[in-house]
Amino acid sequence: MQATQVVSQVEAEMKKALEHTAHEFTTLHTGKAAPSMVDSVMVDAYGSHVRIKDIAAISTPDPRLIVIQPWDKTVLKPIEQAILLANIGLHPSVEGVSIRIPVPELSRERREDLIKVAHKMTEDGRIGIRAARQRGMDAIKALQKAGAVSEDDQKRHEKEIQKKTDHYNLEMGKMLEAKEKELKQI
Repeated sequence: MQATQVVSQVEAEMKKALEHTAHEFTTLHTGKAAPSMVDSVMVDAYGSHVRIKDIAAISTPDPRLIVIQPWDKTVLKPIEQAILLANIGLHPSVEGVSIRIPVPELSRERREDLIKVAHKMTEDGRIGIRAARQRGMDAIKALQKAGAVSEDDQKRHEKEIQKKTDHYNLEMGKMLEAKEKELKQI
């Protein structure tokens, strides 16, 4: 593997960590209804565990309501049970052939708890970025020891990896700041 490949692989891993954290942020309930709040809840249906989004259509007809319409009416009760067991602060009710979930207003304590969760998600993302950085630095050092790159090139590539690390950490911080602002907004 060449040094430029190592650097581009490190950047791809860092980008993946950032995207994963951004996806995790969508699961944080901010008082506005979003399909992502329930789409990954696992349901016991058809003899196995499946995600709600795999067995039903999820929509948000207004900012305070999630509606789940299963393609098979027999899974209405299992979906309702799964949402209750997921302990995500939502209380579904079966109405005809759909499940309606009103999204409650967030209390101050719940907002503060969610901000702490967002900080934890951000730290997990930063750990991913640091791990990618470490793998990249180790790979560059190994290439230098093997004689594939000069010492000057090693230093240049290490600086480039550090620059990318700083960039992705900054992006992670911006995402956290935006999520905090969103969570604090009433």
